[in-house]
Amino acid sequence: MKRELLTVKSNRKLNESVFELVLTGASPMRAGQFAELTAEGFFLRRPISLARYEDGEAVFLIRIAGAGTAKMSLLEAGQTVDALTCLGNGFDVSANAPLLIGGGIGCAPLYQLAREFGAKGVRPVAVLGFRTAAEAYYLDEFAAVADVTVATDDGSLGVRGNALDAVRAANIRFDRYYACGPAVMLRALAVGLGNGQLSLEARMGCGFGACMGCSIKTVSGFKRVCKEGPVFEASEILWE
Repeated sequence: MKRELLTVKSNRKLNESVFELVLTGASPMRAGQFAELTAEGFFLRRPISLARYEDGEAVFLIRIAGAGTAKMSLLEAGQTVDALTCLGNGFDVSANAPLLIGGGIGCAPLYQLAREFGAKGVRPVAVLGFRTAAEAYYLDEFAAVADVTVATDDGSLGVRGNALDAVRAANIRFDRYYACGPAVMLRALAVGLGNGQLSLEARMGCGFGACMGCSIKTVSGFKRVCKEGPVFEASEILWE
């Protein structure tokens, strides 16, 4: 964990609820890690997954979910953000035929993961699920680093259905999957696909393991999403 004062390079709207915040001055981070970003006027920081890191530049794709993230969406170039960076444990990149599965804002951390696989000479398959075409984002960016299949709940773009429906319809061959998205999706993947890693979302107080507020049940006892996670082996989570 590092506390850093980052500078806003750019802040742009991707759709009605998601924006791309580019911050400079960040220490190296890897796919699956996250930062706790301060929203001016709010006591608790907001945990945001890393979408891309390169040469001190950290990119976060943020969904407006409340007053704090709405405040962040108004940040302008040159302003600074007090942040805790390099939090959590990231994905491993040992697979030879990786399948990346994202749902909604959970697609964001998979972009950096695809880039890291690409740096190893491995081009992953990415299945990205959204509710509607209007909510899709970063499709061109993903297409540059992965073979992409898109699913939408209403069928307005790509396969009609969720990301898991698209995986089954495409009969994709893979040796390991990596997923982030709604808990119901992650649970279905853990039950149906076996060998994989899941990045969990959770409400967090501190973000570095002190408050225990984001604890989950695993086969080896309680673990903290912020400290032992947010990436877990699918087989170790006990779903309730």
